[in-house]
Amino acid sequence: MNTRHFDHAIRRWRDVVAGLPDPRTGNNCSYSMADIALSAFAVFFTQSPSFLSFQQSMQKAHGRNNARSLFQVERIPCDNHIRETLDSVEARELFGLFDDIYQAFDGTGLLKDMRAVQNTRLIALDGTWYFSSQKLHCQNCSCLRHADGTTTHYHSAITPIIVSPGCSQVVPLRPEFIQPQDGTTKQDCEINAGKRWLSAHAERYSSGNDTLLGDDLYAHQPFCRQVLLHGFHFLFTCKPSSHTHLSGWVEGLKVGRDLQVLKQRVKGRGNRWAYHQYRWANGVPLTESDQSMKVNWCELTITDGAGKVLYRNAYITDWNIDAQNVSGLVAAGRARWKIENENNNTLKTKGYHLEHNFGHGKQHLSSLLLTMNLLAFALHTLLEVSDKSYKLIRSAVGSRRKFFQHLEALTAYWFFENWDHLMDFMMRGQEVGPYAAQKS
Repeated sequence: MNTRHFDHAIRRWRDVVAGLPDPRTGNNCSYSMADIALSAFAVFFTQSPSFLSFQQSMQKAHGRNNARSLFQVERIPCDNHIRETLDSVEARELFGLFDDIYQAFDGTGLLKDMRAVQNTRLIALDGTWYFSSQKLHCQNCSCLRHADGTTTHYHSAITPIIVSPGCSQVVPLRPEFIQPQDGTTKQDCEINAGKRWLSAHAERYSSGNDTLLGDDLYAHQPFCRQVLLHGFHFLFTCKPSSHTHLSGWVEGLKVGRDLQVLKQRVKGRGNRWAYHQYRWANGVPLTESDQSMKVNWCELTITDGAGKVLYRNAYITDWNIDAQNVSGLVAAGRARWKIENENNNTLKTKGYHLEHNFGHGKQHLSSLLLTMNLLAFALHTLLEVSDKSYKLIRSAVGSRRKFFQHLEALTAYWFFENWDHLMDFMMRGQEVGPYAAQKS
């Protein structure tokens, strides 16, 4: 059993959150900032909105609780006190914890194993909403005005992750919030947030061979140039409808000379044959401007035996494309869906309740709580990689949502002295690991 990542994370995080800015004055400081922040994080880690109330009841009845034994919370504050105290704390105060998890992932060897085509590391960018309301709003909200005169106030962020075509895990990195910036009256946007993320974190996450993935929104000259200036490669989805000049240029190329084609027959779903056709061209203009940058373009079309198109997508990149790497580059480009499915969709629909209003506040509460949710997801993923007991239990239980339901029920009614005790209890119940031989 390997619990060192969980135990180390909680100890390290207690040290960090103990130093969070404390807005309280006078005699209203009976709970430490560490207890307040770790109490909030415990809710996200267990994905149990009632976790703290359960532990308060357990403490009252039995003089002990899982908030203390598992998360080092000495005294459990109420939900309202947590929200009020944390509202003034900026999310960036916790960003260093992403770096701790990143280093832990590196120590497991996962980051090395996730290298893709050209031995590059793939970092996917995508924006996602995490709060919306037509009533609640703050100075950091963006707004969407509707034709009927109503306005939706919302928060969104770029949530970058490291992905790989052959790896089910994703590694979350520091986010970038899409919100009004100081000194400007204009609404913020995903592209501007992406540029800020590059400026702030490109050096931090540079390994010497890194490729940014993104949807068609990113496949435009100013952003592509920013990527190259920061020493990264790019591989972005490129829709013909929004890149008409490039698409027209490609269709005018002569096959076999400037436009290359590779056809493959591949076993697809249901063990049926599918037909993959790759087309690519190097050095094509991204725009019709005389100052247009030259990019390399590739496309994959998948058809069935009857010629029906099952999939088609195109990409632009600064990587030179040839017959040896075109399939790998397309596979890398297609891995971008992991930020929508394995990351954002998982956070929204698989138990993390990303879009649930855990608390909006008047300043930074919404973004701070999102950050805690992302950190919980990152720690869960790290445990899947590094903790054999956790991995066995997750596999036996099945879905994330079901795992969280088990965790909620167990911690509500049983006391566990530590993480090892909890994992051992769950393995015994699932009859896995050291208890697998006891099955009848």
